[in-house]
Amino acid sequence: MSGSEQESPRKRTRLDYSASTSDVNNAASSPVKSPSKISKSKSPKKPRKFGDLSEEDVLEKSLPDLIREGLDVLFIGINPSLDAAYVGHYYAGNSNHFWACMNESQLVPSDRPLSDVDDDYCLSKGIGFSCLVSKTTRAAIDLTKEEMKKGAEQLREKIIKYKPKIACFNGKGMYELFSGKKCSLGEQEDRLPDAETVIYVMPSTSARAASFPRASDKVKFFTELKQILKRMKEGT
Repeated sequence: MSGSEQESPRKRTRLDYSASTSDVNNAASSPVKSPSKISKSKSPKKPRKFGDLSEEDVLEKSLPDLIREGLDVLFIGINPSLDAAYVGHYYAGNSNHFWACMNESQLVPSDRPLSDVDDDYCLSKGIGFSCLVSKTTRAAIDLTKEEMKKGAEQLREKIIKYKPKIACFNGKGMYELFSGKKCSLGEQEDRLPDAETVIYVMPSTSARAASFPRASDKVKFFTELKQILKRMKEGT
């Protein structure tokens, strides 16, 4: 370095003490919450499926027959589900494709979508509802053989008494329990003694039906049922 060149003085960094003792005192005076006192946000409670009723309460409920003389079609399920028994309407709940198929097929013509609350309305249009067994269960497998045998006898009496044009069994396995023999889907050759009622068998409209898992898979059976009914009314 030449003598004429002078080193520029270094700047010293000055510490800022503006956060004075008052701030420190304030921080020290703030209470520190112990982990046990820290409140945790509670997750919202899930709504109860059956409102104020327990599942055991719903199991005590059932569904009345929606039936009268001169019906076009009597739909027959195996027994009331928890959802149906709780609301008091047939084929209630998102796990059943019945009403989606009814709307797509227009078996009961309507300018609005029908749902389980329209089962009474359907009765006024010639469509009735009943079950093989009136007892509500969590699943059909909970029914005993004795209950199904007794239910089959009572159902046979209802069909003979009310004489619907068509008795539609909602489930192949259920009809086989009712008739005591194997069957195919669709219109059956057999008729009940003392009744001219046509027997029609469709796959279960439950979403759990493995062979027909979608509503679109089942609509064709409702459409065929509609065609058979038309043929009978026209006498062809």
